[in-house]
Amino acid sequence: METSQKKFPVIGIIGGGQLGKMFIQKASQWSVAVNILDRDKDCPASILSNQHLIGSITDGNEIAKLADISDILTWEIEHIDVDKLIELKQEGKAIIPNPEMLKIIQDKGKQKLFYQEHQIPTSPFFISKNKEAVAQQIAESGFKKVAVKVRTGGYDGKGVFISDSASIVKDPSVIPFDGELMVEQFIPCKTEISVLVARSTRGEMAAYPPIEMEFNPDSNLVDFLISPTSIPLHLEQRAEQIALQCAEAFGSAGLFAVELFLSEEDELLVNEIAPRPHNSAHHTIEGFYTSQYEQLLRILLDIPLGSTHLKMPCAMVNIVGPEKGSGAYRLKYFKELSGMNGVYIHLYGKHESKPNRKLGHITILHHDRNEVVRLAEQIRTLTEIEII
Repeated sequence: METSQKKFPVIGIIGGGQLGKMFIQKASQWSVAVNILDRDKDCPASILSNQHLIGSITDGNEIAKLADISDILTWEIEHIDVDKLIELKQEGKAIIPNPEMLKIIQDKGKQKLFYQEHQIPTSPFFISKNKEAVAQQIAESGFKKVAVKVRTGGYDGKGVFISDSASIVKDPSVIPFDGELMVEQFIPCKTEISVLVARSTRGEMAAYPPIEMEFNPDSNLVDFLISPTSIPLHLEQRAEQIALQCAEAFGSAGLFAVELFLSEEDELLVNEIAPRPHNSAHHTIEGFYTSQYEQLLRILLDIPLGSTHLKMPCAMVNIVGPEKGSGAYRLKYFKELSGMNGVYIHLYGKHESKPNRKLGHITILHHDRNEVVRLAEQIRTLTEIEII
């Protein structure tokens, strides 16, 4: 008697960048078909996708076309037509995470109000209609230093302006953008950490151990991250508790990368949440029993969550385009890096380097955390991108 494997549902991803590519790499191991929507015909995920619809992720009509050829939808970037997704969900389309939650995430003002409403610790803030109003409200707030953020459209440090309050009060035009703004008190911190939480369609939740991050002061991109962190165990446990509280408050299945500040007074404050796979969890591909991409796949396929246990200490170093120059490129020290034990190179396949553009990452694994740190410092000197 002939038997055949039951077919998995076809997954549609809004966006075709490196997150989509790494997700499809995992999905292909289980023979799960994945369609993508992206206007770039040569986007990183295009080489692996089942079908690639070439179109804008902010165009509801294009998203509807992706829905027509897919059984379930998700996304790899927040800046999409969420109203169309809400409409599709109301019509019965399976969409994970819940697009109503994305509506909150897309607006930094709504996001902060959500934290406040659900007693999630976050830095003091206020919302302003424009930069002139910011100056007046800062004078009343007592904040000495602030982070001014555009409410919508910001990412990877874009749309963020950090300044002492006096400069803004004196001349509001120093703020480089206008429109509705969210202003929060600048919190001097010991470190920034991130906790990835998975929540299944049944409400089952699992948190990955917190990771510690270092950011490039110019690009505001993650330069380096390490797991496990160097912070005390009780603070790690508190960070996990807060991250699980966030996922529970949203009440949606999906992956949630919860970024937190650890203040100089050891207070943990939620900065932002990304409802998707995240740069701060790429190391889970080699360093954990279940990668973030497999975890999302499990959620979408409605099967039990995988283990979030660390295999061994690991770190990740980003590969980004140089400050000057654009065009075709190569990783200058690829041969040297590929010959190192416990070193895993991921190149995203983007056709052009641009200043500070994410082009890849490198994961480092070793049984000794101190050796991971040493190797990571060495590897950071070998990530040079050469424009050719």
